Amino acid sequence: MQKIRWRRGQENGMRLHEQDGVLWFSFPGLDREEGLVNAFSTRIGGASTGDCATMNFSYSLGDKPEHVLENYRRMGKVCGFAPEDCVSSDQTHTVNVRRVTREDCGSGVTGPKRFFDTDGLLTDEPGIVLATSYADCVPLYFYDPVRRAIALSHSGWRGTAAGMGRVTVEAMAEMFGTRPGDLLAAIGPSICQDCYEVSRDVAEQFDPAFSYENGKFQLDLTAANLRILMDAGIPKERILLSGLCTCCNPDLLWSHRATKGRRGTLEAFLMLKPESGKKMRGGSL
Repeated sequence: MQKIRWRRGQENGMRLHEQDGVLWFSFPGLDREEGLVNAFSTRIGGASTGDCATMNFSYSLGDKPEHVLENYRRMGKVCGFAPEDCVSSDQTHTVNVRRVTREDCGSGVTGPKRFFDTDGLLTDEPGIVLATSYADCVPLYFYDPVRRAIALSHSGWRGTAAGMGRVTVEAMAEMFGTRPGDLLAAIGPSICQDCYEVSRDVAEQFDPAFSYENGKFQLDLTAANLRILMDAGIPKERILLSGLCTCCNPDLLWSHRATKGRRGTLEAFLMLKPESGKKMRGGSL
């Protein structure tokens, strides 16, 4: 297994798995929820070459399409789904969220993207794999065990400043009748405060989730998103933290800053398992 650098005080927030050469993470707190699949990819175990070697989930970085599709296939095999079950969107750092259904499966993975300017995906239908992409930004996972609904949102600094976590919670309440207090949420791997220097105008949108030392503004996106989720009504004890910085683990995770843009992308996955007796097309977790 790879050596991991954890954030201080957040050690072992996620569990690293290895199967068939593929390495990926999951949240133990979500793993314990019956009928739920959660995963976060690494850069190891894929078919890609060059700057995207080896596990890349972006079709827009110069990687061969057949390599990207093979990466989805390999992740699906170890996690329990097929590429055809996935739904992805065109992420543009908005707080736009969309409800997806079975007819959307394959969007952006095995077929054309159906959703544009969309950074959050929601569903209450089992067997649909929500898939969002990262290389320093914040993945936000949501599970409502009462209404049996899920959401997966991408939150960079723009999305965080605009309250992507709150917007997602409000959308789940409107679409599924979700009560914030019932939600189990998780804040996935992203760039940490020590690695994330920003300009003054960006930092001042996040007071007090930044520090100013030695003439530099350092932004803590995890802390900012934690506060947003708590303000949205999710109890702190029901919010899981990954403990992982993408930039501090450049051999294991893709980081835009660490690679100066020469990179692939990571992928977050979230799925409600189909009812007992209904099999998925992929493997099993």
